[in-house]
Amino acid sequence: MTTTLVTGANKGLGLETTRRLIAAGHTVHAGMRDLDTGDAARELGALPVQLDVTDQDSVDKAIASLPGLDVLVNNAAVAGPSWTLDDLDVEAMRIAYETNVFGIVRVTQAALPLLRRSANPVIVNVASSLGFPRALLDPADDAYHGLLVPYASSKGAVIALTVQYAKNLPEMRINASDPGYTATDLNQHNGHQTVTEGTDATVALALLGPDGPTGEFHNRLGRIDY
Repeated sequence: MTTTLVTGANKGLGLETTRRLIAAGHTVHAGMRDLDTGDAARELGALPVQLDVTDQDSVDKAIASLPGLDVLVNNAAVAGPSWTLDDLDVEAMRIAYETNVFGIVRVTQAALPLLRRSANPVIVNVASSLGFPRALLDPADDAYHGLLVPYASSKGAVIALTVQYAKNLPEMRINASDPGYTATDLNQHNGHQTVTEGTDATVALALLGPDGPTGEFHNRLGRIDY
């Protein structure tokens, strides 16, 4: 049985990822800041675990509660408080990075000892085309129309850290996924994709075998060339 941890798993993309991985035969530990919000995950058969990616003590306790770990899906993210340059400041950047970037590092570093014991360790970092310069510069891409700075730059950092982790840990499959413009709380449900479409890449990468790719960036159609 494959043991999986999904962060930010109480709703949206995290909850749908949880559902699909359980359907694929995984035992999923659903990380969430507030266990009182975990009813939907429990109904799917997930095992809710209190996990605030911005809190090192919470991260350490959550990882220590796991019996083992084969797959880590770093899904937890926030849009941040700034949507225009008029309300942009360093604190807005810090809030976005605290969850979207530092949170991934906290959880991944804490989880590495367990992942190293797995026969098929896999990490999926949920990034975004909003962090990909080629998409941001293409008027035909949904990402082009997103002007918010903290979220976009934090997701760019997620793509870079994914590549660097993959280079440092060649024995693991470590990739980044792009959900695309998906209707979630993050965008007030304005996206044109369903959460199932938005988790296609994440789920496919989570199900990789030992011979799968690593250090890559994928959307639901496949690999995105850097």
